[in-house]
Amino acid sequence: MTTAASLIPELDDIVRHGDPKRRADAARRISELFLQGAASFRPDHVELFDGVLTSLVPHAELAARADLAERLSRLANAPRELVGQLAHEDEIAIAGPLLRRSPILSEQMLVEIAGAKGQGHLLAMTERPTLSPDLTDVIVRRGDRDVIRGAAGNAGAAFSTDGYSTLIKRAGQDGVLTIKIGQRDDLSAEQLKDLLSGSIDVIRRRLFDVVKPVRQMAIKRAMNEISGAVERVEGVRNFESAQRTVLALHRDGALGEAALLNFAKANKYEESVAALAAMTGVKIATLDRLIAGDRYDPILIAGKAVGLEWATVRALILLRLGPNRVAPPADIESARINFTRLMPSTAERVVGFWKARPAA
Repeated sequence: MTTAASLIPELDDIVRHGDPKRRADAARRISELFLQGAASFRPDHVELFDGVLTSLVPHAELAARADLAERLSRLANAPRELVGQLAHEDEIAIAGPLLRRSPILSEQMLVEIAGAKGQGHLLAMTERPTLSPDLTDVIVRRGDRDVIRGAAGNAGAAFSTDGYSTLIKRAGQDGVLTIKIGQRDDLSAEQLKDLLSGSIDVIRRRLFDVVKPVRQMAIKRAMNEISGAVERVEGVRNFESAQRTVLALHRDGALGEAALLNFAKANKYEESVAALAAMTGVKIATLDRLIAGDRYDPILIAGKAVGLEWATVRALILLRLGPNRVAPPADIESARINFTRLMPSTAERVVGFWKARPAA
C-alpha cells in the first residue's frame, strides 16, 4: 500500500478544493492502482479504495468511467460501494457491464435498479448468468419486447408462477417469444398447453421443429388435448360441427388462410368463425359476438393480427352481411383503407385483450 499512502495526503485537498480535472486525474491514478493489485488486496484494502474512489470517480470522463466499469465487472472483490454507484448511472455504457455480470451487485440492488431504470438496464440484466424469480417478476412487468425475449431465452433465469403466466400471455402476440419459452427446460406440461393454446399454427410448427425430441412428444400430447376439447358455445348458433371440421383440418396441417377464405366464400359462418378463432386464439363465443356486432372493425383487427390478405378479410366482411345482402362499394373501400392503415402491433394488442376477456 506504499503507493496508495503517497497519494492519500493529497486526496483531502483534491476532494475539497481540487478542480474537476485534478479530481478526474486522481480517480484515474487510484483506479489503475487498485486494478493492478486487486488480486492481492485484503478486504480492508478494498474498503479503503472504495471510500476514496466513490468520491473521485463521478468526476472522471464518461469513457473513463465506462472502461473502469467494464474492468470492475469481472472482479469478485471489486469495491462494493463503487460498483453500486456505477451500476446506478443512467448511461448504459457505464452501468451495462456491471448489470450483465458483476458478482458484487446484491439481489436487493438489482431489483431496485430494475424497478427504477430504463429498458437498456433491464436488457443488460437479462444477460446475467442467473436471474431470481423476484428479479424476473420486475423484468417481465416492466420490460419491452426485447427485454422479455432476453429473459425468456436465458437458461439461468427462474420465473415465479405469476411471472410465467405473464410471459405466456405476452407470447400470444409474439411468435419469437413463444419459441423461446417453448424451449425452456423448466416449462411445465400445463404451461406448455397454455402457451400452445394462445399461438397460431405456423408458430406451433416452428416450435416443434426446434425443440428437443422429449419436448416434441410433450407438444404432441398438449396439441391432442387442445384438439380434443370442443368448446361449448352458448347462443343461437351451434358451432360443434364447425369445430370438428376445423380441428380435422388442423390435425391434417391444412388449417390456414386458404381454408378460411373457402369457408367465407361458401357462406359457412360457423366454420369461418371457428377457423378464425383457432388462428387468433380468441374464444369462439367472444369472436362470434364481436363479428355479429354493428361494425366490421373486429374482422379487420383479427385479420391484421394473424396476417390475413385483404381478399380474405373482404370475404369475411361480406359473409357477416349474409348471402342476400350487398355492401355499398364505399363501405368496402373504407374498410380496405382502414385495414391497410391498421398497425399489426395495435391489432395484436386488441386481440390479446379479447383473449383475456371471459366469453360471456
